Amino acid sequence: MSTKTLEKPDVDSDADIGNDDDSPKFFHYVRKNKIAESAVMGNYVVALCGETFPVTKSAKPGSPVCPDCKKIYDRMKK
Repeated sequence: MSTKTLEKPDVDSDADIGNDDDSPKFFHYVRKNKIAESAVMGNYVVALCGETFPVTKSAKPGSPVCPDCKKIYDRMKK
């Protein structure tokens, strides 16, 4: 039996800022009453665009929004 070690390559710390693997590329529109439930229970939510995921972060003002969710939301408001 052998053991292998995976080495993490050296990365310039300035180039890595904001590129966490767990940071979402876009934030999605989901039903408001499902957000807290997902955050507490770990349930998956379904976004307007159809993507499913557990809520792990909350969007801050100016966060990038999924373009598909935004189009659907804008059509719903009329």
